[in-house]
Amino acid sequence: MARTSSDIALKTREGGEASPRPKARLDLFKFVPFRLNRLAAEVSAALSVEYQERHGLDIPAWRVIATLGFRNDACSAQYISQCTRTHKSTISRAVTTLLNEGLIERVENEADRREFRLQLTRKGRALYEELFPQLLRREDEILACLSAQERKQLSALLGKIEESLDLIQTSAEADAKQAY
Repeated sequence: MARTSSDIALKTREGGEASPRPKARLDLFKFVPFRLNRLAAEVSAALSVEYQERHGLDIPAWRVIATLGFRNDACSAQYISQCTRTHKSTISRAVTTLLNEGLIERVENEADRREFRLQLTRKGRALYEELFPQLLRREDEILACLSAQERKQLSALLGKIEESLDLIQTSAEADAKQAY
């Protein structure tokens, strides 16, 4: 049997073989990044039923509509990508689909005429207005296992983590930050 460098390092001073040390393991079910990722995937999938089955939208398309829906003015695809933490190529494909379906439209950027911005069309706005109450209801169902106080605590704790990672936490903050 071949010996590894860790086997050799375990030898005792007398030259005999030491019993192997148990290897430390990362318990994924206690590892916060794993838990957050898993929760995000499950919640996203649960919410997607509202817009995927009924309207044929995938998650990236909904992210574009949701981002445009909460804004008062048009924004760039780059803003959507940064705001949602979704790869720009994924957002680009979603934008193309939504443009073709007449749910969003391009508008000229007044500040830079070489760039276009995106906004919801009337059809897109109507879809957003129909969907967001359903998604809020579904969010309430998902969070029903928490008391009102626990929901506030969860929100505050998530806010602390977002702040520590320098993530935008409000629409006003996102609008004011030039990076978005």
